[in-house]
Amino acid sequence: MDVTNTIGRRKTSVARLYMQPGNGDINVNGKTVKDYFNSDVLEIIVRQPLVKVDQATHFDIKVNVDGGGPKGQAEAIRLAISRALCEVDAEHRPALKSEGFMTRDPRMVERKKPGRRKARRSFQFSKR
Repeated sequence: MDVTNTIGRRKTSVARLYMQPGNGDINVNGKTVKDYFNSDVLEIIVRQPLVKVDQATHFDIKVNVDGGGPKGQAEAIRLAISRALCEVDAEHRPALKSEGFMTRDPRMVERKKPGRRKARRSFQFSKR
């Protein structure tokens, strides 16, 4: 089997993933997933698709991720891993889809409008 290449996005984070058969190592931007994400919760988010389909020790994963914050990056990696698992074996798709791992979350930060302080917040009104 060859290297599987997928992409995942969340908010402004973009994760480019390269997955190949191995023993379960996950590297994010040259560091292990444990070193890159300080929080155990974020590490669990990254591993969720692999645990769901019982493939946690079958693949080596290398990820390049940039943009956004840690939570958005973790969720972008989760989407990329889910897509890669579906490319490897289409039988994984129903299990991953039922958990919501195959859905690209479209929520983004709303842009700032002219004449306003933020996207919707207007400047403070002074009566006198």
